Formats: sequence, C-alpha cells, structure tokens
Amino acid sequence: MISDAEGSADEATNQPTSEPTARVAEGTLKGRRRKGVELFAGIPYAAPPTGDRRFRAPEPPEPWDGVRDARRFGPAAPQLPGTGLTSNFEVRWDEDCLTLNIVTPGSTNPEGGAGRPVYVWIHGGAYKHGQGATPWYDGTSFATRGDIVVVTINYRLGALGFCDLASHLGDDFATCGINGTLDQLAALQWVQANIAAFGGDPERITIGGESAGAFSVCNLLAMEAADGLFHRAIAQSGACHHTFGPVDGKEIAGEFLNQLGNPPADALMALPVEDLLQAMERVSEEGGQRTGRSQEPFYPVWGHDLLPRDPRDLMADGAGATVPLLTGTNEDELALWGVTSMSDDDLTKMVDGLTDDPDALLAPYRDRLDGSDGPASAGWVACAIGSDRVFGVPAARHAEYRHPHNAETWMYRFSWDSRAFDGLFGAAHALEIPFTFNTVTRPGVDTFLGPGETPTALAEAMHDAWIAFIRDGDPSTAVLGDWPRYTPDDRLVMDLDDQCGLLTDPRPAERSVWKHLIR
Repeated sequence: MISDAEGSADEATNQPTSEPTARVAEGTLKGRRRKGVELFAGIPYAAPPTGDRRFRAPEPPEPWDGVRDARRFGPAAPQLPGTGLTSNFEVRWDEDCLTLNIVTPGSTNPEGGAGRPVYVWIHGGAYKHGQGATPWYDGTSFATRGDIVVVTINYRLGALGFCDLASHLGDDFATCGINGTLDQLAALQWVQANIAAFGGDPERITIGGESAGAFSVCNLLAMEAADGLFHRAIAQSGACHHTFGPVDGKEIAGEFLNQLGNPPADALMALPVEDLLQAMERVSEEGGQRTGRSQEPFYPVWGHDLLPRDPRDLMADGAGATVPLLTGTNEDELALWGVTSMSDDDLTKMVDGLTDDPDALLAPYRDRLDGSDGPASAGWVACAIGSDRVFGVPAARHAEYRHPHNAETWMYRFSWDSRAFDGLFGAAHALEIPFTFNTVTRPGVDTFLGPGETPTALAEAMHDAWIAFIRDGDPSTAVLGDWPRYTPDDRLVMDLDDQCGLLTDPRPAERSVWKHLIR
C-alpha cells in the first residue's frame, strides 16, 4: 500500500510531487519516481549473511524503525571483475548483499482492485558475477508497456553461496552448497508476502533468468520448497544440467580450503572476503584444468533435503510440471567467449574430448556450415557444437523431461546476428536480454549490437511476447502469431530474428548426435 499523504500533483505532468512510500512487514520504505514508474531499491529480503551467518542458510530480514530510504540500489554480492565482455568491470559490492529492487507502475492497485502480474528476474554470471541493478534489467518498459511489477534480486555468489563446506563447518551449515539458491527462495517468499504493497498480485508471479539465472529458475522448479511461490517460469539459455553432486561438491570444497591453507572453522568464518575471492579464483583457474570440469566450480550442489537429487531426475519425475515454462537458447551462444576464433587444432582437441567418435559428431555440423566456397572456419563449427552442448541440447532435454507430465512448454531460438566485432559475435550468449527487456536503446547496448539501425522492431516483438507470457501464460502475440507449445512429437520452435517464424524440428541431425552424449 502507499502512504495516504501522497502529496499534491505537479500541474504540468499531473504526477505526484512527493516520493512514494510503501509499507512492508519490516517497516516503511521510501522510493522514488522516474521515467513514469516508481522504483524501490536496495530492499533487504533477508538478514545480512555476515559474521556468524556467513555460509549459513538465509535468515528473515530484520525490521527497522522509521522510514527506510529505498531510492538507491544496494551493493552486489562479493565478486572479482571477470575477463568476459559482460563481466570485465568493477562493481560496488559488500557481503551484506541480500537485497531486491522493485519497479512498479504504481504502489496502488489498478482500477478494479486486482493486483498486477509480477516478474522476478534472477541475474546470470556463472554464479560468480552480476547483480540485479544491471541497466539491461531495467523493468521500466515492462511496467509502462505491460503494466507489470518487476523485481530484480541479488544473491550470494561463488563459494559464499555455493560451496559444500558442511563437513568442515558442521551440521548447522548443511545447506552451504546451495545457499545462493536458498537466497533466491527467500526473495520469492518475501515477494509473496509483500508484493501487494507495490501493486503486485502474489498469485501471478513469473520467475525468469538468463544463464546462471536460468539454471536457477530450473533448480527452483525442481525444489518442493518453492512450490506455490511462483506460477510461470522463463529460462533464457539455461536448463537443469548445471549442478554438482555430493562427491564433486566435497572435492571442490576441499580444493577451496587447500587454497586458503586449510583454516579451522572459526578462522574461515573470520577471513576477509577478499581472501575468499582470491581463493575462489585460483580454484576456478587450477581446478578445472586439473580435473577437466567443464563448468565453474562454485555451482549448486544437490544431495540434501532441499534438493535431494539431480534436478534432471526430479524433473523427469514431474517436479515443476504444473508451472508453464518459456525456454530457449541463442544461435551462437559460445561466441561471447571468443570461440569463433578457434583454430583447427583447437576444434580437434575439443571434439576429441567430447566423444570417442569425433567424425560422427562433426559430420552434421559440417554438412550445414560448409559452403560451396569451402569449409566453414573451425571457430564457427566449434561455436555451433559448443552452443548445442552447453545450452541447446540441455534445453531440449528439459522440455522432454516435462512432456510426459503434461507440462506446458514453449521454446524459442534467438538468431539475430550482431554486427559488432566484425561479425564474430553472431547471436551470442546474453545478447537476447536487452531485447526481452526492451532496453536495446540503453547506453552501452550498442557495443553489443554493432553499427547500423537499432533493431527496435524485434525488441518490441520479443518484449511483447514476454509480456504476454507473464500476463496470460502464453507467448502468442499479434506480431508473432500463434506460438504452439513444444512437444517431442513436432518440436515447434519460434525463431526470433528480423523475420520471426515457427520452425518444425530444427536441425534434427545435429540434435541426434547428442543422444548418448547428454542425458
């Protein structure tokens, strides 16, 4: 709800001149108006995970007296700058990071009293980078164009959120391999309890995320503890394949402790965060090379009450099947990491590491990519193979797990080619985000789009499909037309490009070569 003393309206804009306030369970918040919406930022949804709470499951937020200033974003979770295009910058961080941000058309309910649909966004970044305040995630267009309340969250990253140290720290830390996911769960519980104060409907909540955020969406779908906290889900470039089992989880925890000099439990709890970050980075650099792990080391670890088994097995048994899902991947996911510049030797080494029959794996990709003017470059072949392995095939498998349980699933493929970096970016990982949020005109996005006309028509078409799904549970729109559900029988996929359209079972030969390589 909003304060009764909202203030007088500005005569020129007919907008209230005072700052908006909202009352939540912990106290009163003061936000700010901007771009025709209300923003409440830096709201704590859990107690600070500091001191004795480090490495523990999140605890309820603490109440406050008076009016809390919610006009500025809170700090990100502790993290080091990365080396990628989307992570190579410093961010303001603090171990006290469990906050969320809300963009709403208005804290009062719209005419008729019904609350607005809610979109809760979980950022990506390989569980080691990112924050909810990223400009690409600005929910203003969802609020103004779709009358939707948008929530973005921070959660613990790296070893602070995803390291199975329970055998070192004790039974009170049984969840530390998945605390970052439990932070997301706590944020959803807070939203359920408080979103009506911002004009949102707790019975119409969609969760969404990209990359590690999409992995998180799928893990939440698999968790019984999340049942009823959300009603629709969007997974962009991420499925339920990217976790560790208990054995790997303990091995990674051991590597982390070794990097720190195997401190006793009380010393580990008191170490400066900077020391933890440096140790995490060394594990990431050295551990993957030593063990051949294909994903970052600090990912969710299953094998306890909250996530008892591999999420793939839980999905196959029907977990999350009552929640409609919109999911998909980008054409050239791995181009974000420069794979398109790989050499012939790099490609050979990559394929040899994936299968005992490299020729069979390469054949369908060569058939498609090689042209009359000669073979495709090793880099683009590697990009196609890697993109399917890490993102495309897992997304299809997720849909297949859901199908026997009559789950509603829609699938897309984003194939708009960036003009940046001399054409070597293609439809890279994360490029679809500003299209779905309709933020393609935000400063800095042009670096990833490249020269030429801004693709506003595609951005609006995609954004409107996401709005339709969040509002009505179906991404069909007047522009895209009827978008049927995905099933293993016809495998209908919406191709999102300058010209959008449905594809029936796209590239079956390439999908088939992974039959016995990815479960």
